[in-house]
Amino acid sequence: MMPLGPEFIRELNINTHEFGLLLSSYTFAAAVAGVFATYFVDRFERRVLLLSLYACFIIATLVCGLAPDYHSLFIARAFAGAFGGILGSLVQTIIADSIPFERRGKALGTVMAAFSVSTVAGVPLSLFLANHIPSLGWRAPFIFIGLISSLILYLGYRNIPKIVGHLEHEHQGSRLSQIWNVFTAHQHLRAFIFMALIMLTGFSVIPYIALYLTSNVGINNSYISLIYLCGGIATLMSSKLIGHMADRYGKVKVFRVLAVISLVPLLVTTNLMPVPLWVVLINSTTFFILISGRMIPAMAIVSQVVDAKIRGTFMSLVGSVQMLASGLASIVAGVVVTIGVDGKMEHYNLVGYGAAACGLLTFWLVGYIHTDKQAA
Repeated sequence: MMPLGPEFIRELNINTHEFGLLLSSYTFAAAVAGVFATYFVDRFERRVLLLSLYACFIIATLVCGLAPDYHSLFIARAFAGAFGGILGSLVQTIIADSIPFERRGKALGTVMAAFSVSTVAGVPLSLFLANHIPSLGWRAPFIFIGLISSLILYLGYRNIPKIVGHLEHEHQGSRLSQIWNVFTAHQHLRAFIFMALIMLTGFSVIPYIALYLTSNVGINNSYISLIYLCGGIATLMSSKLIGHMADRYGKVKVFRVLAVISLVPLLVTTNLMPVPLWVVLINSTTFFILISGRMIPAMAIVSQVVDAKIRGTFMSLVGSVQMLASGLASIVAGVVVTIGVDGKMEHYNLVGYGAAACGLLTFWLVGYIHTDKQAA
């Protein structure tokens, strides 16, 4: 939805703040659903839960494509976020259950590469569909995603094995007390704050990149897909490398390097003046590589904070924190930035400075998140 921002604002007759709310409907619903998921995620076999949630996500996505107006789209996206948010945490949990910590950076790098494939193929394709099927417009990507996801659901049903190791552990006490203990542990709270700051760093800036480039930098809307295509291809190639480096040189060390150097393209992005397209491509590609790359060592560190028996609960809470933080980031940024009488975005630079401050805090806080492997 982010690269389609200009079209949503135009077709639905909404402002930047309402667009931020539309993006946040997904993330806030995912945050609430993640908390709800803590009651059952460690009580069911992972494969059955994964496929069931994915089926519900497909239905919600198709409903988005059929939504007649802004408010119905808002509600449909919230349902998609509820299912998608739990799915994201569940995937991270399955990786942590299945892959030893020493190789987990590489495994997470592979998963991040899969996200990059979706960027390489999905974002330009979504823009193409929206621009070349006038009868559907912004609805076309949702319908396409729903159809292609149905095929993926079938392949998942045929190929994903059962994962039941976590069911062997005995859970004592009431479920509410177990969840509360997981949430309030000091080490866990540090991890939650750490992940929240990471999301605030990226998602206060990312949702408004397309709008800023078209309105302030003077980039033609037809080139937005090229920007995401280059970023996706570069991230696809860099994700596995970053994962390998995290395993080899230490996950905290690699994270800190990425956290610092990622601030350069971030600040350039939010202060960019009219420049040639090639300058925009270099900066945006670097931005996508570094901002997404931070998540690989970060998730490897956080996933090892807890034992397998409560990992599903913990990762669901991590997912909720991530979604809540990204939703808040979109809303706050949407309030800060405004559209001037000349049609240009204003105060985007202030959003960049706030994001950079959050990024610096992650550099400091990651040193206080310890794992039992001490490979952080």
